Amino acid sequence: MQLANPNRLKHPRWWSLLVIGACLGYAIATVAVLPLWSVIPITGLWLGLGWLLRWGKPATRRPPRRVWPWSLVPLCLWGVYVYLAESFGIVEIGAIFFHLQAGIAEHGGSSRILAAVLYTLAMLALLAAYTWLVRRDHRWRLIDRLLALVLIASNPLFYSMGQRSAAIVTDDGAWLDRRYVTPTIQQAPESPPNLLLLYLESMERTYADRQRFGDAYAFLDALGRRGHVFEGIRQLENTGWTMAGMIASQCGTPLMPAGLLHDNQFEPLGRVVPGIRCLGDLLDEQGYRLSFLGGASTEFAGKGIFYEDHGFDRVMGRASLEPRLAEPDYVNDWGLFDDSVYEFTASEIRRLEAEDAGPWGVVNLSLTAHAPRGYPARACRKRQGEFDGEDILYSVECSAWLAFDLIDRLDNEGLLENTLVVIASDHLTMRVSAWEQLVAGERDNTFMLLGQGIEAGQRTHREAATIDLFPTILEAMGYTIERHRAGLGVSLLSAQPTLVEQHGLTDLAARMHEETALQQRLWEGLIPEGRQQGSSQAASRQILDALGNTADEANSGKD
Repeated sequence: MQLANPNRLKHPRWWSLLVIGACLGYAIATVAVLPLWSVIPITGLWLGLGWLLRWGKPATRRPPRRVWPWSLVPLCLWGVYVYLAESFGIVEIGAIFFHLQAGIAEHGGSSRILAAVLYTLAMLALLAAYTWLVRRDHRWRLIDRLLALVLIASNPLFYSMGQRSAAIVTDDGAWLDRRYVTPTIQQAPESPPNLLLLYLESMERTYADRQRFGDAYAFLDALGRRGHVFEGIRQLENTGWTMAGMIASQCGTPLMPAGLLHDNQFEPLGRVVPGIRCLGDLLDEQGYRLSFLGGASTEFAGKGIFYEDHGFDRVMGRASLEPRLAEPDYVNDWGLFDDSVYEFTASEIRRLEAEDAGPWGVVNLSLTAHAPRGYPARACRKRQGEFDGEDILYSVECSAWLAFDLIDRLDNEGLLENTLVVIASDHLTMRVSAWEQLVAGERDNTFMLLGQGIEAGQRTHREAATIDLFPTILEAMGYTIERHRAGLGVSLLSAQPTLVEQHGLTDLAARMHEETALQQRLWEGLIPEGRQQGSSQAASRQILDALGNTADEANSGKD
């Protein structure tokens, strides 16, 4: 008896069931956001069912057949989805399409390479185990085709792609485009303020909940008490990654990827959203000197192309800033640490102030709180103690303190006179160590205004989205814009209802899946001639439909 049990455990049947059960348990735990230990009971339940139903060793045996299961490809695609869900938390098919076309050179995701290798090995083991089970057990051969269909139908990747395919044949496809207002400055203030726009990577306002996250957000709370804090800034679909978040908040529209509208599918994008006017375009026309600084490469995801194409004079990233470091080795996977970038940002503001040649605008993108664990700067390690390499709240606190310290230093130097300071998260964070706490309730983005003309201590809660930041910033700077609107956004300083208040996130997501006209507007100039005609027809239909448009259009002329 003592020899029989070990031999039985060596049987391929149990190894196959164990591999399938472990992979199934990990997939369920990842997608359903369950603790990692839940993999063990799920695997145990699977093995128990295998023993009870004699999977791999049916009571009525049939000869093994050398077949290839239909479910192999659907299983691989589910593996891809689980990997993306484990890496990012929320999987946006638009982000995948955009990065493939805009380029992913010089990214900082090298830490995910080992994870990708392990996922690949696990998938090979799963495919081998499932193939063995189908060949040995005729019951699994009978349900294999049905299982393949179930796996395809339930995969969120196929669901998203199916929705985009349906948009191609939609009868309308211009619902969002009809609500788009071309950004226009009707009147400028007598003394236009400077603008400092700080994007804090993944620093969502959800972290302000002290019951869940302690004092991690405390320094941003302190900054908020000096100005106007906006709560309820939700995340629309196609705004959930860095480039999409910056375009949403500077152009007033989600970033709908070029997709098949792109002329050459085998070349990176040469322009980014060339068909619309953004914050940089408007300020450039008003005589602003505009600079962008970030520690990562400007070549990643078309970042440099976007800023150069939309009015910015100087675009500085890793390639131009790294040679200026006093310590060349003080870098991370993505690029420069934020304490270094903030020093360069302060220097750039000093340079612009010294020129005394009209108003300036500086946009800065941090990376301290970048998922999955962040890149806390050396200055924070000295202040906060040792970093364990995993706790995202350590990096969140670091990011908040660095921003607080930068504003303090600039203010003490007198560099923020007649300056509007905007602090915003680029998007909600992706999967991090505090993921279970983050998704336990509603989430919103950071957005606060300080400085020029902003009364301290104000708090406004509106159901809004990052597309509403664009017109809000313009009005906070003293500019008069058409109907308090720019793009799809509505100024939160006005009483105009936002799209989120009128229609809700779910309805807006459904509308976005059907939209083609706004996508064509974004990428005008990259559309092949054959599709330009379709765009013109959509524009004509837009004019006709707009005549009968009521609801939000009727309200758009009211304060």
